[in-house]
Amino acid sequence: MKIINILIAITFTFFAVSSCKEHQKKENLNIIFIYADDWGYGDLGIHGSTFCETPNIDKLAAGGIDFQNFVVNNPVCSPSRTAIMTGHFPARHSVHGHFASVESHMRRNMPDWLNPEAPMLPRILQNAGYKTAHFGKWHLSNTHVEDSPDPAHYGYDEYAAFNLPGRLHQMSADSTVYKTIDFIERNHESPFFVNVWLHESHTPHYPEEEYMMQFDHLDKQQQVYAAIIAKADADIGMLMAKIKELNIDDNTLVIFSSDNGPEYTGSGKTIEDASTGPGYGTYYSVGETGGLKGQKRSLLSGGVRTPFIARCPSFIPEGQVDRRSEIAGVDIFPTFLELAGIPLPEGYTADGESIVKALKGEPFERKKTIYWDWRYARINRPHWPSGAIQKNSWKLLVNEEAGRRELYNIANDWAEQENLIGQYPDKAKEMENDLNNWQSNLPEKANPACFSKERKDLTD
Repeated sequence: MKIINILIAITFTFFAVSSCKEHQKKENLNIIFIYADDWGYGDLGIHGSTFCETPNIDKLAAGGIDFQNFVVNNPVCSPSRTAIMTGHFPARHSVHGHFASVESHMRRNMPDWLNPEAPMLPRILQNAGYKTAHFGKWHLSNTHVEDSPDPAHYGYDEYAAFNLPGRLHQMSADSTVYKTIDFIERNHESPFFVNVWLHESHTPHYPEEEYMMQFDHLDKQQQVYAAIIAKADADIGMLMAKIKELNIDDNTLVIFSSDNGPEYTGSGKTIEDASTGPGYGTYYSVGETGGLKGQKRSLLSGGVRTPFIARCPSFIPEGQVDRRSEIAGVDIFPTFLELAGIPLPEGYTADGESIVKALKGEPFERKKTIYWDWRYARINRPHWPSGAIQKNSWKLLVNEEAGRRELYNIANDWAEQENLIGQYPDKAKEMENDLNNWQSNLPEKANPACFSKERKDLTD
């Protein structure tokens, strides 16, 4: 009898420890969010790129889910990133375009930086015991704004970045993944959250000789671009190898995405053409949309549908492709908090919703509407829509000034090829009214708490 009791006690202890480990495993989920810059949906090998090679990102997808119906919440960088940080549509914070100079912000009725007092994903995770870090592009203000808050004000224990306020040291873009690896090596025994916001494939392009040689069979435009993509892919492979080496691979969520679609190729043919620095310019920005209409600065699918690949062996199934689940950038905030076991802040109104069910490979039916407010559309170019709304697989694009409207059912027409505005005028009207009501409630003016001293001096 005594032996039986001992065996029962051992068995109970085994299951109790196992249960405790499983609970601890769930609570201590690590999160790595890789956000590339200006990558087209079609720039991945698995998405049919005609000249780029991305073996490491392709491998990432093979170990998780390739979500092919993900959209960012603005077709340019700063507002797209604002949606990730806050879980809000960026227009709610008056972030309508990229952060630039103070004079530019004044003209565009924008703040000089994203308000750090708004609910912030990294700060909430930090307060819950996560080690937090940001490496790579920042662009939630800009180098032109001398007195903008640094990333520490947003909830990061560590950071190294570029596009930082002018008084701060600017990190080399090439060191993004190296600094990420160093952070993970020092913090992998605690739960951590790290943004890896890559420079690639934004201008200026600085292709390395090793990768230029790899693609010397291509013409110069494609060679430069493919070399840039290949370097970023290799860095991601190095990062994935490190988390495997540290034995945290099973319980580390890795997401790869991009802030908007590919840049338009410049009209000139010199390396200085339309670049943000002395490297190769937009003439060499020949990213692909995979057959989607529109590119960066467009609310058409090619401008806002970007890669979104998620991998975490402990709960995400391998090798799946999901083209059905409607997912948006604002969903990152509630999703990461749910995965970390953290409730939404009291009084917080989420524009997104948790996609944990989709990440687990389960059916996910979106309940919340997706809105876009884009104030810099050029109606004589392919990025003509100034506003859009997506609801229950219907997407309406509008531009009142141009008198133009297009309606698509993305469940049946993923690439937005058949305009159904003539067949469903009532549906279009209903959605346009919804969009107008949402836009009418957006702030009329930027928050003065986010104005620089230079701006206040100019307006005194």
